[in-house]
Amino acid sequence: MNILHRLRTPSGAWTVCLALLSLSPTMAHAGPGHDHDHEEPSAAPAAHPLAPRRQADGSVVVPQPTQGSWGLRTAQVNQAPHARAHTLPGTVVMDPNAGGVVQAMQAGRLEPGPQGLPTLGQAVRRGQVLAYVRPSQGALERSNQRAQLAQLQASRALAAQQLNRLQALSDTVPAKEIDAARLTLQSLDAQTQALRQGLHEREALIAPVSGVVAASRAVAGQVVDARERVFEIVNPARLRIEALAHDPALGGQVAGASIAVGGQAVPLRFIGAGRSLRDQALPLLFAAEGPALSALAVGQPVTVWVQSNQRAVGYRVPSAALLKSATNQPMVWVQVSAERFEPRLVMSQALDGAHVLVTSGLRDGERVVIHAANLLQQTR
Repeated sequence: MNILHRLRTPSGAWTVCLALLSLSPTMAHAGPGHDHDHEEPSAAPAAHPLAPRRQADGSVVVPQPTQGSWGLRTAQVNQAPHARAHTLPGTVVMDPNAGGVVQAMQAGRLEPGPQGLPTLGQAVRRGQVLAYVRPSQGALERSNQRAQLAQLQASRALAAQQLNRLQALSDTVPAKEIDAARLTLQSLDAQTQALRQGLHEREALIAPVSGVVAASRAVAGQVVDARERVFEIVNPARLRIEALAHDPALGGQVAGASIAVGGQAVPLRFIGAGRSLRDQALPLLFAAEGPALSALAVGQPVTVWVQSNQRAVGYRVPSAALLKSATNQPMVWVQVSAERFEPRLVMSQALDGAHVLVTSGLRDGERVVIHAANLLQQTR
């Protein structure tokens, strides 16, 4: 009765309406078919069965078909002693027995050789004429040579007349005077010929060795000075590597060395060590041979891995297997099962141009990923 009595009064009706609105604000806005409280959550898309997956512990699961498409390969490692290596900065230099320089002996103007001026990379043979140098002479020097030539020609004419008179009187003139006159005429002929050649002869620039043109500073008509380098010739299959060791004691401990060319280690033959420091370092000289050296150039900086006669125990793995972790620490990937790979922090040191020596972090018989390890690193 109290409720009905309130509804009959205007103030009571307004009170009931405000009470209903305060009970559920959403009832005033949601209509039929718009109730979102009972909607089912959308299902996440299913992962591809061949997609690699990173686990909570940091390992990665890679199905075997995906391993084949990646080209993922592993290798079993075992601990063994290896020569301790040192990394040295080096430079490619010319082998003096398989390379050389071509210099002008006197100042003059360059002229092409019989086959034209050689270009960079062109193969030349020993004794081949590469260019000519026409000597440059001043006006006074040239006039003096011409005057000397005219004097020699006059002296030759007198000597020829004297020889003819003596030969005409051969019955009364001693034979020794005729021989002396003949020798004088021959000497004047030789002097005249030499002076005439000096006026017109060109200097031939000849290749001292067989090889390829590594450097050329020749242009037709170019004026060069005496002792100026015009060409450099090298044999790309025979080069030398000069390394600088800041520890002079290393010069007597070299057991082997190598450099990395095209992703592979090229062995070097130790020739010897210097006996004077250069830039506070001892120069070490190595000989390199083989077709892989064609990718190197004289003067190119390289990294030389020198193996000493001291030994270190560890696991030999390719350099491509060594990566950096999220904390910038060296790490490798180890295969713990057919499809599961686990990251492993390691400690390593240089071994040669293509391998490193892992001194801790691995165990005998484990399989280390040696190819496509970077793809495992990128898996999220």
